[in-house]
Amino acid sequence: MMFPAEMFAHYGSTIGGLVVLRAMVQQYLPSQLRDFVDRYIHKWMSLFDNHVQISFPQFTGQRMKSSEAYMAIQNYLIKNVTSVAKKLKADSVKDSRSLVLSMDDFEEVTDEYKGAKVRWILNKVSPQSSSVSMYAATEPPRYYTLTFNRKNRELIMQSYIRHVLIEGKAIASTNRQRKLYTNDPLYSMWNHVVFEHPATFETLAMDPDKKREIMNDLTKFTQRKEYYAKIGKAWKRGYLLYGPPGTGKSTMVAAMANFLKYDVYDLELTAVKNNTELRRLLIEISSKSIIVIEDIDCSLDLTGQRKKEGDDENDDGGEDKSPAKKLTQKEKKSSEVTLSGLLNFIDGIWSACGGERIIVFTTNHLDKLDPALIRRGRMDKHIEMSYCCYEAFKVLARNYLNIDDHPLYKTIGGLFDNTNMTPADVAENLMPKSDDEDVEVCLRNLIQALEAVKEKAKKNAEEEAQAKVERERQEKRSKWWRESKKWVGSLLKKKG
Repeated sequence: MMFPAEMFAHYGSTIGGLVVLRAMVQQYLPSQLRDFVDRYIHKWMSLFDNHVQISFPQFTGQRMKSSEAYMAIQNYLIKNVTSVAKKLKADSVKDSRSLVLSMDDFEEVTDEYKGAKVRWILNKVSPQSSSVSMYAATEPPRYYTLTFNRKNRELIMQSYIRHVLIEGKAIASTNRQRKLYTNDPLYSMWNHVVFEHPATFETLAMDPDKKREIMNDLTKFTQRKEYYAKIGKAWKRGYLLYGPPGTGKSTMVAAMANFLKYDVYDLELTAVKNNTELRRLLIEISSKSIIVIEDIDCSLDLTGQRKKEGDDENDDGGEDKSPAKKLTQKEKKSSEVTLSGLLNFIDGIWSACGGERIIVFTTNHLDKLDPALIRRGRMDKHIEMSYCCYEAFKVLARNYLNIDDHPLYKTIGGLFDNTNMTPADVAENLMPKSDDEDVEVCLRNLIQALEAVKEKAKKNAEEEAQAKVERERQEKRSKWWRESKKWVGSLLKKKG
C-alpha cells in the first residue's frame, strides 16, 4: 500500500510525463494524428487534475465581433486584481497624461469569491495558428483562462462569473472613454483615437427651436429600446444632414456624440473593398455609437439616380471623358460596394446585429442622392443645415467674443435678413486676428463682410436678370428665324 507522500509523487511524475508527451506530440506528429493523440492525453490528464478551465476569447464568430464578456473581464481585473500582478502593461490615455495598467500576456493572478479561490491567465493566440493567419500582420487575439477547483463548480459558474461580468460592465460604463473610429483599408478593421471634439448643442450655431427639436428626438431614441422591439424594428435611427459647405454638418455630428456620450465611427466607403467587408465592419461596431458617412454624394458611384435604359452612354455614343467620370471609374476598380450593399448595411437583416446605433449621412447636394437611400425608415429625420441666421449669430458671438448683446446687433440683424452667409464664414469674421482687435472691431469686420456678400448677391442677381433678358431675346430671334424659314419654304413650294 502506498503512503500519501508516495502516491502524490507517483501522480506528479505521471502528470509530468503526460505534459512532456503532449508537447512532443504537438511538435513532431502530423496534424491529423496529433489531434487524435492529444485528445486521449487530455483525457488521462483530467483523471489526475481536479481543476476546471473556462476560456473567454477576445473575438467571436471568426473574429468578426469583439466579445463583451472579454472586455467586462478585463475591466474587472484591472480594478480588482491587477494590483497584485507582477507583470503589467501600460496604455496611455488622454495624450499620456495618465496611464491604465493591465495584465501583460501570459501573466497569472488569483482572485477569491466567497471563500473559493480562482486563477486568471491572459493568453495570446500563436501567430502561426491557422485561425489567425489572415490577421498575421496585426496584433494576435487574446483570451482569458479562468481556472478553479472542481468542487466550486456550481458557485463559480452560476454566481462568480455573473458577478465579474456585471461589475466589469458597470466599471466600463463609469469610466467609459469615447472613441473616434475609422476603417483601415489594408486590414478591414477599425482603428481609433480618443474622441475629444468640444462641440456641443450649446455652442452649435443654429436656431434654438431647431436644436431643441433635435435634442428631444435623440433623447426619445435612447429611451425606446422596448418600443423598437415591440414594433419589430432594429434599435437604430437615421439622420440626413444636408446643406451648403460650411453650415456645420460635421460639427452637428460631434454635438450629437457629446450629447449622447456615444462613440463615433467615421466610415470611409471608398476604402471598403466589397459588400462582405462592409458587413464585417458593421458587426464590429459597438452599441451606443454614431456611424457617419460624410459627403455621401461623393462616395463611389452608388448615390446617384438609378440609370434609365440607354443612359449609360452619351448621346454621341462615346465614353464620358470628364474628370468626375474618370474618378468614378477609378473608385469602382478599388471598391465593389454597391447601392444594394449599402442599403442592407443601413436597414437590412445584418443591421439588427447590435442596437442603440445612429446612422448619419451628410451631403452638400440633396438632389444627387438616390431616393431609396434617403427614404423614411433609412434616413428617418432630414435636417437642413442652412445659412447663418440672427439667432445662430448670437450663439457664435457668445462663443467667440463672450458677449450677449451690443449696439451693433441691430445693424447685423438687419443684414442677416437678406444675406446668405455660412456659420463658418461668420465665425471667421468674428474671430480676433490680433490682440488689438476688440469686440467692436470684430463686429464691424462682420458687418463689412455681410455688406460685401449682400452687394455681390445683388450684382449676381442683376447679371442673372440681364442674362435672362438676353436669353429671352435670343429665343425670340430664333423663333422669328424659324418662322421666317418656314414661311419662305412654303412660298417656294407654292411657286414650284
